[in-house]
Amino acid sequence: MVQTESEGVEHLLCVTCQQPAKLQCPRCLELNLERDLAAFCSQDCFKASWTEHKKVHKPSATHGWHYCTRHGQGRSLNMPDFKWTGDLRPARIAPMRPIPSHIPKPDYYLTGVPVAEEESRQQKSVKLYSGKAVEGIRRACLVGRQVLDAAAAAVAPGVTTDEIDRVVHEATLAAGAYPSPYNYYSYPKSVCTSVNEVICHGIPDRRPLADGDIINVDVSVYLDGYNGDLNETFVVGQVDEASRNLIKVTYDCLHKAIAICKPGTPYRDIGDVISKHAKAHGMGVVRTYCGHGIGEFFHCAPNVPHYAKNKAKGVMRVGEVFTIEPMINQGSYRDKTWPDGWTSATEDGKRSAQFEHQLLITEDGCEVLTARLPTSPPLWWEVEQGSDGAEQPPPGAALAANGTAS
Repeated sequence: MVQTESEGVEHLLCVTCQQPAKLQCPRCLELNLERDLAAFCSQDCFKASWTEHKKVHKPSATHGWHYCTRHGQGRSLNMPDFKWTGDLRPARIAPMRPIPSHIPKPDYYLTGVPVAEEESRQQKSVKLYSGKAVEGIRRACLVGRQVLDAAAAAVAPGVTTDEIDRVVHEATLAAGAYPSPYNYYSYPKSVCTSVNEVICHGIPDRRPLADGDIINVDVSVYLDGYNGDLNETFVVGQVDEASRNLIKVTYDCLHKAIAICKPGTPYRDIGDVISKHAKAHGMGVVRTYCGHGIGEFFHCAPNVPHYAKNKAKGVMRVGEVFTIEPMINQGSYRDKTWPDGWTSATEDGKRSAQFEHQLLITEDGCEVLTARLPTSPPLWWEVEQGSDGAEQPPPGAALAANGTAS
């Protein structure tokens, strides 16, 4: 039974139907969960969503170990005996946000296992897309771009990565899409947020972003049966020159790789191009994670390694859709996974950056499906010079270091 809470409820929306809320779940209030997770417009709406809603009452856990739910910031007695590679520590993870019943969902929504993806022939054979399927993928990629731009606008000192997750979650649902990472192999959030030495798959939590941080936001959406996937790395406030250089080099690595994409290009050549540019700047290229085929499924063939002398098979053909997403480190290319089973950090604790685009091979080259829009946040190195020659950030926002179409 939901209870009425007169003060402030009128400013919330029902988590099920997005109508103005009048009631709140008493268990959510008892657990001191976010008010927007507990809001409902009626008893009927609450009862209809109970099976899914009750999941938010469970303690946050990921692959067998718990983050502190009271103190956060790495002060939990449950913190594992683990040799952290850098200064970053996990903080409290909020419960998974609910997804309304009207949003079409993939098969792993409840089970956490993408059975159709695992059993698909597309794990070994690269699918060729055309016609309406390409249009569907384009729509998914456009929504992904719009969602990432919304997340970019939220990046600032003092903002938690959990707040960025909320922005991504709500923007994705507002577009009628499903956040692809949500419960994918039991991943507990709607977006990946990787800060400083974290290479990829960072889990949004209650740690506020600090002035001088860098953060990668990796957005993936599932819309009308197709996936869109992209990511960018952002600076938070005033960032040191070495980190800014890392971001720019990573961006250039991606676009140098995109420039060679056309029918007949071997997939293994992508790693050669990326490694050559990164090595010229004394940086390492992560080998554990690679780009991938995408479309009907979140991850499928082909595999797209980013390092030199890889053994990727096949050449690009018209109609193939895949991602390129180089992860570039200031130091060693080696990575170390946190005990949560997801967060991958640099072995030496130095910073890492990443950019990702989703591409379609066309007859005369490739189409960057996740290209920036005229409304996308500006590149920090393209911001107009101030009168004193110094770069001037846009007021009230972090500068985005994001991709552009080639």
